[in-house]
Amino acid sequence: MRIDILTLFHEIFDGPLSESIMKRAIDKSMVEIFFHNIRDYSEDKHNRVDDYTFGGGAGMVMRIEPVAKLIEHLKKQREYDEIIYTTPDGELFNQRTANTLSLSKNIIILCGHYKGIDQRIRDIYITKEISIGDFVLTGGELAAAVMIDAIVRLVPGVISDETSALTDSFQDNLLSPPVYTRPADYKGHKVPEILLSGHEKKIEEWREKEAYRRTKKLRPDLLDE
Repeated sequence: MRIDILTLFHEIFDGPLSESIMKRAIDKSMVEIFFHNIRDYSEDKHNRVDDYTFGGGAGMVMRIEPVAKLIEHLKKQREYDEIIYTTPDGELFNQRTANTLSLSKNIIILCGHYKGIDQRIRDIYITKEISIGDFVLTGGELAAAVMIDAIVRLVPGVISDETSALTDSFQDNLLSPPVYTRPADYKGHKVPEILLSGHEKKIEEWREKEAYRRTKKLRPDLLDE
């Protein structure tokens, strides 16, 4: 998988992508991540990429030319499965979206900034607009980092135990059941006996019931879906 990130502040990704599973995936070439500074494609002598909004109002808008020039440059080199724009008014990112995107070969992620980007970029180039929640961030880099982590961990081989990802919360619109490890008794707080029984079928039935119970209690909206 190749992910091209269009950004103004690529340094924000240094932490999330240089540790743990993400670092291992990159080091083993299971995923390739490339950063492209939008300012490098500005036609302004000061490398400005924003301007005042037509019609007046607060906030600046990212100009069309540098973004379009960068996207066109990348599209000449390869085909992209999705060109994603991180924006608070996009569709809510969830596990289903992560599953789908993990099957992609090439993805572009455009990190939003300012009051937004010129609408014509969204109309002409963007194939999917994604939000990670009903709140506003300073920029789209953190949202992109969250999405990349969720997507890349699903790429075959990234997680050594692939069945682990398949039993994560939200995979079946259910939260995960409670999990326990040693000791079996901690100051009188004991692990449920069924988990110590060795009876695989009954353990699986218990986990399914607990997953449903927790979902009904904590996220009943998932059951509506």
